[in-house]
Amino acid sequence: MNHYGKLLGGALGWVLMRHPIGAVLGIALGHVLDAGWLRGSDAQADHDAAYRELGVEPDASDEDVERAYRRLISEYHPDKVAGAAKEIRELAETRARAINTAYESIQKLRRYRR
Repeated sequence: MNHYGKLLGGALGWVLMRHPIGAVLGIALGHVLDAGWLRGSDAQADHDAAYRELGVEPDASDEDVERAYRRLISEYHPDKVAGAAKEIRELAETRARAINTAYESIQKLRRYRR
Protein backbone atom coordinates (compact mmCIF):
# COMPACT_ATOMS: atom_id res chain seq x y z
CA MET A 1 0.00 0.00 0.00
CA ASN A 2 1.13 3.54 -0.66
CA HIS A 3 2.27 5.54 2.35
CA TYR A 4 3.25 8.72 0.55
CA GLY A 5 0.26 10.66 1.88
CA LYS A 6 1.06 9.75 5.48
CA LEU A 7 4.72 10.67 5.11
CA LEU A 8 4.01 13.93 3.35
CA GLY A 9 1.15 14.80 5.72
CA GLY A 10 3.26 14.12 8.80
CA ALA A 11 6.16 16.22 7.51
CA LEU A 12 3.93 19.11 6.45
CA GLY A 13 1.97 18.98 9.70
CA TRP A 14 5.19 19.16 11.70
CA VAL A 15 6.59 22.01 9.61
CA LEU A 16 3.40 24.06 9.56
CA MET A 17 2.43 23.67 13.20
CA ARG A 18 5.88 23.13 14.73
CA HIS A 19 4.31 20.73 17.17
CA PRO A 20 3.95 16.92 17.32
CA ILE A 21 0.16 17.22 17.15
CA GLY A 22 0.60 18.79 13.69
CA ALA A 23 2.45 15.68 12.56
CA VAL A 24 -0.29 13.45 13.97
CA LEU A 25 -3.00 15.45 12.21
CA GLY A 26 -0.97 15.38 8.99
CA ILE A 27 -0.54 11.63 9.20
CA ALA A 28 -4.29 11.19 9.79
CA LEU A 29 -5.11 13.33 6.76
CA GLY A 30 -2.51 11.44 4.73
CA HIS A 31 -4.15 8.16 5.71
CA VAL A 32 -7.52 9.43 4.47
CA LEU A 33 -5.94 10.31 1.13
CA ASP A 34 -3.96 7.05 0.86
CA ALA A 35 -7.05 4.97 1.62
CA GLY A 36 -9.02 6.74 -1.11
CA TRP A 37 -11.88 7.73 1.17
CA LEU A 38 -12.30 11.02 -0.68
CA ARG A 39 -12.53 9.52 -4.16
CA GLY A 40 -16.26 8.92 -3.99
CA SER A 41 -18.45 6.44 -5.80
CA ASP A 42 -17.63 7.74 -9.30
CA ALA A 43 -14.22 6.09 -9.15
CA GLN A 44 -15.81 2.79 -8.16
CA ALA A 45 -18.30 3.09 -11.02
CA ASP A 46 -15.41 3.69 -13.44
CA HIS A 47 -13.63 0.58 -12.20
CA ASP A 48 -16.80 -1.50 -12.45
CA ALA A 49 -17.24 -0.28 -16.03
CA ALA A 50 -13.65 -1.27 -16.84
CA TYR A 51 -14.27 -4.83 -15.62
CA ARG A 52 -17.50 -4.99 -17.63
CA GLU A 53 -15.65 -3.75 -20.73
CA LEU A 54 -13.28 -6.70 -20.50
CA GLY A 55 -16.06 -9.11 -19.52
CA VAL A 56 -14.47 -10.20 -16.23
CA GLU A 57 -15.52 -9.98 -12.60
CA PRO A 58 -13.69 -7.64 -10.20
CA ASP A 59 -12.37 -10.66 -8.28
CA ALA A 60 -10.87 -12.21 -11.44
CA SER A 61 -7.21 -13.15 -11.25
CA ASP A 62 -4.54 -11.12 -13.01
CA GLU A 63 -4.16 -13.95 -15.51
CA ASP A 64 -7.89 -13.92 -16.31
CA VAL A 65 -7.82 -10.14 -16.85
CA GLU A 66 -4.77 -10.47 -19.10
CA ARG A 67 -6.38 -13.31 -21.07
CA ALA A 68 -9.61 -11.36 -21.56
CA TYR A 69 -7.68 -8.27 -22.66
CA ARG A 70 -5.57 -10.20 -25.20
CA ARG A 71 -8.62 -11.99 -26.59
CA LEU A 72 -10.60 -8.78 -27.03
CA ILE A 73 -7.77 -6.67 -28.41
CA SER A 74 -6.89 -9.36 -30.95
CA GLU A 75 -10.54 -9.44 -32.01
CA TYR A 76 -11.03 -5.67 -32.28
CA HIS A 77 -7.55 -4.46 -33.24
CA PRO A 78 -7.80 -1.87 -36.06
CA ASP A 79 -5.14 -3.70 -38.11
CA LYS A 80 -7.56 -6.60 -38.53
CA VAL A 81 -9.89 -4.38 -40.55
CA ALA A 82 -7.29 -2.25 -42.33
CA GLY A 83 -8.86 -2.92 -45.73
CA ALA A 84 -12.46 -2.41 -44.61
CA ALA A 85 -14.65 0.65 -44.99
CA LYS A 86 -13.76 3.78 -43.06
CA GLU A 87 -16.73 3.42 -40.69
CA ILE A 88 -15.70 -0.10 -39.72
CA ARG A 89 -12.10 0.99 -39.12
CA GLU A 90 -13.33 3.84 -36.91
CA LEU A 91 -15.54 1.45 -34.93
CA ALA A 92 -12.61 -0.91 -34.44
CA GLU A 93 -10.39 1.97 -33.30
CA THR A 94 -13.02 3.18 -30.84
CA ARG A 95 -13.55 -0.31 -29.44
CA ALA A 96 -9.80 -0.99 -29.19
CA ARG A 97 -9.31 2.34 -27.41
CA ALA A 98 -12.04 1.43 -24.90
CA ILE A 99 -10.48 -1.99 -24.31
CA ASN A 100 -7.03 -0.46 -23.77
CA THR A 101 -8.41 2.18 -21.42
CA ALA A 102 -10.27 -0.44 -19.38
CA TYR A 103 -7.21 -2.66 -19.13
CA GLU A 104 -4.97 0.24 -18.08
CA SER A 105 -7.53 1.31 -15.48
CA ILE A 106 -7.66 -2.17 -13.97
CA GLN A 107 -3.87 -2.47 -13.96
CA LYS A 108 -3.50 0.92 -12.29
CA LEU A 109 -6.08 0.03 -9.62
CA ARG A 110 -4.42 -3.29 -8.88
CA ARG A 111 -0.95 -1.72 -8.67
CA TYR A 112 -2.32 0.90 -6.27
CA ARG A 113 -3.88 -1.76 -4.04
CA ARG A 114 -0.63 -3.73 -3.74
